[in-house]
Amino acid sequence: MNTTKRIAIIGATSSIAENCARIWAQKSSVELILVGRDQKKLEVVGADLLVRSPKTKIETLVTDFIDPTTISKTVDSLFAAGPIDIVLIAHGTLPSQEDCQNNLAMNYSTLEINGISPALYAEAFAKHMAKLNQGSIAIIGSVAGDRGRKSNYAYGAAKGLVTRYAQGLQHRFAGTNVHVSLIKPGPTNTPMTASMKGNEKFASPEEVAKIITDGIDAQKIEIYAPAKWWLIMMVIRHLPRCIFNKMNI
Repeated sequence: MNTTKRIAIIGATSSIAENCARIWAQKSSVELILVGRDQKKLEVVGADLLVRSPKTKIETLVTDFIDPTTISKTVDSLFAAGPIDIVLIAHGTLPSQEDCQNNLAMNYSTLEINGISPALYAEAFAKHMAKLNQGSIAIIGSVAGDRGRKSNYAYGAAKGLVTRYAQGLQHRFAGTNVHVSLIKPGPTNTPMTASMKGNEKFASPEEVAKIITDGIDAQKIEIYAPAKWWLIMMVIRHLPRCIFNKMNI
């Protein structure tokens, strides 16, 4: 009986995804499929993983993150080689809110890559996992999706879409062997947040990745990373509008 887990990572060159891959690579009997848009970056990530875990099977796959037909064909090809036990959907961008306000093309792209694309990938994997009645879909959303705020409402709206989509998938697969985890990282010290003030106080990608992989293993429905963001965002979600509108957040 083959006990090797096949794990696909969509957006494998992101810092959080790369650190999740490192954790998985340290476990025995794991096959990692790294999916991204840049072959050279994927090769760098793959080489690093092989140094850390020479026995882990690593594959790389370059594909498109936007075109629905390509997304479908990409996921179909992954399952043609065998079942996927876990998929981590981790790709995205983080433009400034001001850029999104002043450039509708940028706004469109932000909504598309951070919201629509992860939802399409999740649905493509769900189709196959539903037929097999097994597998775990883990989607990285964000605490930004919990309530629209003036500082990042374009990005937050996209992540709000991811939240609702993941919740719908969770409802759809309730009582089955398909599990859906919605991951909500708080601010994390990655290249995407390098220009943000105070980023040195953000959580490390290593810390966030450990929380994510542990949460997926435990088949948690919702994973705030770090966990303190559950309480922070609960307060923000429930603030009366008259108070919320006076806050500069």
